[in-house]
Amino acid sequence: MSVTHEVLNQVPPLTGRDLSAFPALFEGLHREGAGWAEQEVRDLGLLAGGEQAQRWSTKANEHPPVLRTHDRYGFRVDEVEYDESYHGLMRLALGAGLGGTAWASDRPGVHVARAAKMMAWSTTDFGHLCPVAMVYAVVPALRADPELSARYEPLLTTTGYDPELRVPETKQALIAGMSMTEKQGGSDVRANTTAATPCPDGSYRLVGHKWFTSAPMSDFFLTLAQTAGGLTCFLVPRVLPDGTRNAVRLQRLKDKLGNRSNASSEIEYEGATGWRVGEEGRGVRTIIEMVNMTRLDCSLWAAAGLRIGTAQAIHHATHRSAFGDRLVRKPAMANVLSDLAVDSEAATTVVLRLAGAVDRAARGDAAEAAFRRFGLAVTKYWLCKRWSAHTAEALECLGGNGYIEESGMPRLYREAPLVSIWEGSGNVAALDALRAMRREPDAYEAFFAELDRAKGADSRYDDQLSLLAKDFAEEADLEYRARSLVERSAVLLQAAQLLRFGDPAVTEAFVATRLDSRWGHAYGTLPTGLDTDTILERAAVR
Repeated sequence: MSVTHEVLNQVPPLTGRDLSAFPALFEGLHREGAGWAEQEVRDLGLLAGGEQAQRWSTKANEHPPVLRTHDRYGFRVDEVEYDESYHGLMRLALGAGLGGTAWASDRPGVHVARAAKMMAWSTTDFGHLCPVAMVYAVVPALRADPELSARYEPLLTTTGYDPELRVPETKQALIAGMSMTEKQGGSDVRANTTAATPCPDGSYRLVGHKWFTSAPMSDFFLTLAQTAGGLTCFLVPRVLPDGTRNAVRLQRLKDKLGNRSNASSEIEYEGATGWRVGEEGRGVRTIIEMVNMTRLDCSLWAAAGLRIGTAQAIHHATHRSAFGDRLVRKPAMANVLSDLAVDSEAATTVVLRLAGAVDRAARGDAAEAAFRRFGLAVTKYWLCKRWSAHTAEALECLGGNGYIEESGMPRLYREAPLVSIWEGSGNVAALDALRAMRREPDAYEAFFAELDRAKGADSRYDDQLSLLAKDFAEEADLEYRARSLVERSAVLLQAAQLLRFGDPAVTEAFVATRLDSRWGHAYGTLPTGLDTDTILERAAVR
C-alpha cells in the first residue's frame, strides 16, 4: 500500500457496543419499578449496536420506500414497498415488545421497561420506530369502543410482525397508523373537511384528503372526520372484512428531510368504509389518548438522540489526538463533552420518570395520570427542541468527519427536527400545556406537587420555582409567554429529578448552568470547578 495512504489517528467504528449501557438509564429503570428488565434492555442494546442491525439501519435509509399505485394490469393496489432491511428492523423491534405488548400485562414497571428498551433500540433507525410507536399508542385510544378493542387489541399486543395486507382478523399481528392532518388545517384538526356519512349497517362512508399520513401500509388508521355531531374518530382498515381493498388511495409519498426509511404519504378516502371509535363530536378527546402516548415516544427518541450524539462525540474525542494529546483531555473539548453529557443524563432521567407515570396511570393511579398530562406536554416541547442544538454540537465534535454521511451524524442531525413537529410543533405543544393548566387544573397542580418534592434541596432551585409559580399566576400575555413558561417548567422538572435522584456532579453542573443565566447558552460554557471527570466517566461508551 502507498505510504501516502497509511491510516493514522482515525477513530475505530462504534459497533458491537451497547450504547444504552450508561448509569442514568439503569438507575431510572430500577427507580421506576422495572429493574427486573435490566438484562432485557442490555441484550437489546447489544443487538442494536451489532453489525447486522447497524447495516440494516443504513440500508433502510439508503433504499427508501417506493409507492406502487397500480399493478401491471392496471388494477389499483396502493401499496408501499420497503427494503428487506426495514422489515428486519420491524421484526426485531416488535419482537422485543416495543409495540403494544405492555398493555397486555399487569406487571408493575412494564411500560418503563418498554421505554428503556425503546431508547436502547433507537440507536438503530428512528424511521421504522414511527409505526412501532403507533402500535403502542393506539391501544388506549381504541378502548373507547369495547367491541373494536376486543377485535383488534389482541393482535396489537403480540410480539409478531405480519407486513402483508389482508383482512386484519386473519393476521398474526397488526400495524396501526394515525391520519389526522389535512392540507388546509395542519395542527388545527377542527378545520378538517373530511366528511363521514353513516350507513345502515352502522359503518360510515368517508370522503376526504389527508395531507400527511405516515406508515401508509398500516392495517388500519385512526382518522378524524366531520359528522353531523362534529369531529369524530374512526377506525379505517386497509382491507375490509370481505377481503376487498378499502377505498384508501395513496396519492404520493412525501420527500422528507430525514426519517427516510419510513414512508409518509398523502391519502384520499374515496368513499372509504370506517367504524366510529367513541361518540360523535368527541373525536379529538378520543384520539388524544393516542397522541399522548406518541408524545411519550417523541420524548424518548429525543433523549435517545441526546445519548447517541453524546456517545459518538465522546468516542471520537477519546480515540482522536490533536495538538499533542487525546481530544478528550483538552480542557475546551472536555467542557463541551461534559455539557452534552449533562443534557443527555437529565433527559434520560426525566423521560423514565414520565414512563413511570404512564405505568402507574395505566394501573389506575389518578395522581400520576394528572402529572403525566402536564409533565409530558412540557417535556416533549423542551427535549425535542434541545435535540437539534445538541446534535449540531455533537457533530461538530467530530469536525469534518462528522459532516460526512458515513459517520452517521448527518442522519442523526436530519432526524432531530422531526420530533419537534410530530404530534404538535413547538407552539402547539406549549399552548397545549397552557390549555391543560386552564381546563385540567388537577394536572397543573400535580405537576407543581412533583416540583415541590425537590424543594429545600438547593436554594437556586427554590428561587426559580417560586418565580415560575408567580409567572404562571400572572394572567397577562400568557399565550405570548407560553414558550418561556413551558421551557422553564421542563428545565425545573429535570432539575427536580436530578436533585432527588441524580449523580451529584451532574446535578451541580445542571443546576449551576440551566438555572443560572450568567452562563452561556452554547454548549461548552460550563463554569470552572465542576467535576467533569465524573460526568464524562458516567457518559463514556463501554
